[in-house]
Order: sequence, then C-alpha cells, then structure tokens
Amino acid sequence: MENNSGNAKKEFWRAVKFVLFSASAGLIQAGTIFLLESFTPLPSWACYLCGLVLSVLWNFTLNRKFTFKSAANVPIAMLKVACYYAVFTPLSTLGVRYLTETCGWQPFFADALAMLTNLVTEFLFQRFVVFGKSIDTAEKRR
Repeated sequence: MENNSGNAKKEFWRAVKFVLFSASAGLIQAGTIFLLESFTPLPSWACYLCGLVLSVLWNFTLNRKFTFKSAANVPIAMLKVACYYAVFTPLSTLGVRYLTETCGWQPFFADALAMLTNLVTEFLFQRFVVFGKSIDTAEKRR
C-alpha cells in the first residue's frame, strides 16, 4: 500500500509523461498544420483538423501504453477518446476559424491556444474517464 506522498509522486510523473508525449503529438500536429498551410490551398481550420487527427492517434497510443499503463479494452478506450473529440474537435475547429477569420489572429496563436486547451482537458478526460479504473493494469499482467 502506497502512502499519499508515493501516490502524489506517481501522479506527478504520470502528468509529466503525458505532457512529454503530448508535446511529441503537438510537434506532429504543428508540423502537419505548417506543411498544409504552406503548400496547400486549404483554409486554416482544415489544416488544423488534419493535424489534430494525426496527433490524436499518436498521443492515444503512447499514453495508453506508457503513461496510464492500461490493459483496458483498446476499442472501448478509443471510443471514449473519440467521444471526447466528437465534442472537442468541432468546438476547437470553430474556435480556430473564428479567431483567424473573424478576429484576425495569426493561425499559429489560434492553433497554440487550441492545443493548450486540448492538453489540459484531454489529460483530465483520459486520467479519470478513459483509463481511470484501468490505470497500471498492464503492469499487473507481467
């Protein structure tokens, strides 16, 4: 049985891993957005959406295995993540579109705000909803 300080330390490192894996997903997302905005006629919101999809797949895969160490049913966990993104994606895509097309923001700043919002809300959602009851279950199977 771990004490509270052991649990706090474990949760701290879980959050650090999530941020680092999310940063790698953010690089994939930002790189995709940059390439699409630079070399295609797609509007900014469409470039953002493409980058988001690629980063979600990367982030989910790494965080399930290494951050949350979950042995949960992958299709069910992915369905929960898909539900999160069914809400987050339209809201963030509309937000990026509004900030760039109506408010005149540079796409980089609108995308960065959406990515930061995603980082915080997705960690909480994955930690407590997607993997909440299955955290560290993959460790126990070894």
